[in-house]
Amino acid sequence: MSTDCFINSFRCFTSIRGPVQTLLSDQGTNFVGARNEFHQSLLNMMDGKAQRYLKSKQCQFKFNVPSASHMGGSWERLIRTVRNVMKGILLEQTSSRLDTASLRTLLYECMAIVNSRPLTVDQLNQDSTIEPLPLSPNMLLTMKTDVHSSPPGDFEEPDLYSRKRWRRVQYLAQQFWSRWKKEYLHQLQSRQKWNSEQRNLQIGDIVLLGESDQPRCDWKLALVTETYASRDDLVRKVRLHIGNGHYLDRPVHKLVLLLPTSTSH
Repeated sequence: MSTDCFINSFRCFTSIRGPVQTLLSDQGTNFVGARNEFHQSLLNMMDGKAQRYLKSKQCQFKFNVPSASHMGGSWERLIRTVRNVMKGILLEQTSSRLDTASLRTLLYECMAIVNSRPLTVDQLNQDSTIEPLPLSPNMLLTMKTDVHSSPPGDFEEPDLYSRKRWRRVQYLAQQFWSRWKKEYLHQLQSRQKWNSEQRNLQIGDIVLLGESDQPRCDWKLALVTETYASRDDLVRKVRLHIGNGHYLDRPVHKLVLLLPTSTSH
């Protein structure tokens, strides 16, 4: 996706949802390019007062460390499941392409399904005189508790070939729900390796820098010169010295600890 496509998509999103204060993403060229485009457009404004006002209202981009798109796991995993299901539905079950209106409607139906997933079940354990409801993204976005839109009927496979395009869209949305919930449920399983305490990398550690585009025999040795702790005091990215005065920021998942600092001297 190009920078122009992303900016147009971002403007569509803000036109519906309102201004965005913070945008989290990896360092894709389209995202970095969009930030530069917004910054340059502000610099080109002649009126300094208007420029300062718009700058205070603009979205703040927060990028993951380079080569660490996996650090956006909280949204990247949802993107993957939605994309895989949509690809299967549109390629396997549609004999012809959807028109613009039908595709847009299907995407909105899928958005409503994904945003209806429960974020927490704490409310289900509370003693209350009213029926407890799990908190969902739709509740936060719409500020309403009754946000579930029931399908307008019962739809079967012959609806794919119906002349009524709305029935075709509703059948595809029904298939998306059936397939997406099966993939989403697997994500709720707890993985032991994610819940066991690991040693934080420390300044002075000798590590091997894993590069996906190079064979293992060409991976470089590096020295940890600086660590960045998150709010939970866990180190997820570090600054490395790879020799010849070159420094890189990399996530800890791309590093192999060879010699801890206590034994590297």
